[in-house]
Amino acid sequence: MDAGSVNSSSNLKAQSRFPLQDQVLQRKNSKENLDRFIPNRSAIDWDYAHYMLTEGKKGKDDPAVSSPSREAYRKQLAETLNMNRTRILAFKNKPPAPVELIPQEHTSSSHLQAKPTKPRRHIPQTSERTLDAPDLLDDFYLNLLDWGSSNVLAIALGSTVYLWDASDGSTSELVTIDDEIGPVTSVNWAPDGRHIAIGLNNSEVQLWDSAANRQLRTLRGGHRSRVGSLAWNNHILTTGGMDGQIINNDVRIRSHIVETYRGHQQEVCGLKWSASGQQLASGGNDNLVHIWDRSLASSNSATQWLHRLEDHTSAVKALAWCPFQGNLLATGGGGGDRCIKFWNTHTGACLNSVDTGSQVCSLLWSKNERELLSSHGFTQNQLTLWKYPSMVKMAELTGHTSRVLFMTQSPDGCSVATAAGDETLRFWNVFGVPEAAKPAPKANPEPFSHLTRIR
Repeated sequence: MDAGSVNSSSNLKAQSRFPLQDQVLQRKNSKENLDRFIPNRSAIDWDYAHYMLTEGKKGKDDPAVSSPSREAYRKQLAETLNMNRTRILAFKNKPPAPVELIPQEHTSSSHLQAKPTKPRRHIPQTSERTLDAPDLLDDFYLNLLDWGSSNVLAIALGSTVYLWDASDGSTSELVTIDDEIGPVTSVNWAPDGRHIAIGLNNSEVQLWDSAANRQLRTLRGGHRSRVGSLAWNNHILTTGGMDGQIINNDVRIRSHIVETYRGHQQEVCGLKWSASGQQLASGGNDNLVHIWDRSLASSNSATQWLHRLEDHTSAVKALAWCPFQGNLLATGGGGGDRCIKFWNTHTGACLNSVDTGSQVCSLLWSKNERELLSSHGFTQNQLTLWKYPSMVKMAELTGHTSRVLFMTQSPDGCSVATAAGDETLRFWNVFGVPEAAKPAPKANPEPFSHLTRIR
């Protein structure tokens, strides 16, 4: 190897170690060696050079050696070796490979394709089951349907409460209330899925053990008229009455009334505790929504609401706390309002309002997706599935022939049960199957352990 080649090799090593100095070295050498052309051995394709110096030249110049098969082979070899080139020697390095600013994988053709989008979920347009619900009261202000954590659905038909076990489809009667204190005006399962509260037309509330089919106690003295709304918060049972009062009852103690909230001037038709148990939302026939904070509660009559929301122009029964954002509340107005509104319950600000075009009877958030389901009255008596936060309609489900007053969700969050003034109970597979179902946390039965001792 001559001295020029040695110098060239040493320069290449220096250039590869210090890429930022590459251009400086080339410019310095170009000024000193303007009349010298030294081949760069590292940049020469030796296979191509050997072929061109031997077989390549011979095949072109000697027709006797050429044959159809040899010519076909020569063409294929020419494509492989890129024989359109004419130079054998190389006098400069190969250009560097382009650097990708954003690294990408190219190991297979699948990586070259765009990331597959989540397939659109099929939403059945008809109910998967329909049951008769005779004597169901067609009353917007009541709450007569609830699905407990033990997968048992309770429905009040007139003065009787029935239990429907979703695991086997069996139906049983829990209790029939006497006519002088009935009918039943509200039902709500305790968190343990075994105990259930039943609000009555005469202002009383009964507590029942569904497994033993036994009444445990009756809560009296809180309201002066029917109890149309109920909401559990661990061992606290909150009741809302036609008298406008909201009462917190501690079911563990004999003197059960521990707090009273006064803010509504007419019937309280909606009650929902937040998942944290710190905030209570109440809706009334006075078109008002109140947010109550447990930390501000007191046993006297001066308990003050945290927020008083006055934007609705009709009765507010539909209330739903968002499962993925603790301070987000959805509310729905009656026939004179028709709007779904979203609230930040920390600040009391209205985040959005959507006119649905019909009476909003009930609201449910999906436990698995960012979706909201609403049930409606006149004119279509439909269920509407909304994508949140865009509030784009994903589906409209019809089947009921009267306003869909009551709506509740299965423990796994997949199915929804609705009851309407047409005296039918329908089940809808509207929310689909979750990707990875998480087992529901077991409720602590301790808050109800003393119920059997109190009468």
